[in-house]
Amino acid sequence: MKLSALPCSVLPLITLLSLLLLAGCSSSSTNSDPNDPFEGYNRAMFTFNDNLDQYILKPVAKGYDFIMPSPVQKGVSNFFSNLDDVIVLINDLFQLKFTQAASDTGRILINSTVGLLGLIDWASDIGLEKHNEDFGQTLGYWGTPPGPYFVLPFLGSSTIRDTSGLAADTAYLDPIYNELHEEFPAPPRDNENAVWGMTIIKAIDRRVQLLKAEKILEEAALDRYIFIREAYMQRRKNLVYDGSPPDNDSFDESELFKD
Repeated sequence: MKLSALPCSVLPLITLLSLLLLAGCSSSSTNSDPNDPFEGYNRAMFTFNDNLDQYILKPVAKGYDFIMPSPVQKGVSNFFSNLDDVIVLINDLFQLKFTQAASDTGRILINSTVGLLGLIDWASDIGLEKHNEDFGQTLGYWGTPPGPYFVLPFLGSSTIRDTSGLAADTAYLDPIYNELHEEFPAPPRDNENAVWGMTIIKAIDRRVQLLKAEKILEEAALDRYIFIREAYMQRRKNLVYDGSPPDNDSFDESELFKD
């Protein structure tokens, strides 16, 4: 099986597995938040992911941060940011944000050419702002409620809506897995090692970026699970509404879980 088919099969499988576990744990958990009806499962998966991070991901990220010079790290981050701009651009169009789409098109063209395939972020230097859009936000833009919060194995915080969006973005839009345009070729479809290598480097790069923020989390949070849950839900709401969420949503998610 080619690796290009992997996101289509693995991410929905992870989602299904999570939902089955959620169903099994929901009856035995006592929930203080109606938007987190599966808190028992979520805390268990949070602990699993946290242990994985503490014993594997964080040490690797610290080693990478120690060994790699800052300019190299910056270039790697810029490279993956440029690839992510392809996902942002397509979701701009899905959300009818044509002015933003024009700006993000400019970002991709500039950074992919004079920016040496994205290693240098010339677009930001000339005033083209970096945006954040994904298919989970697109679903929210068109009125899809987030659904219950739950923690995915390995991937962390999510909701039903955001997991569906992640699966769609990865399977159909991510240039690492899909050759969307000849201008932005992904690694060869038959070269599984290259795809896995880029995926691992991207994960390490993102974990390195969280090292400094982690200190704030450790100092501020009495209950890390609740702190991360609330921060995630608030951030996603702000992203869906482009930083101006309504005071009160018209849709009450707690209604979904009433008998």
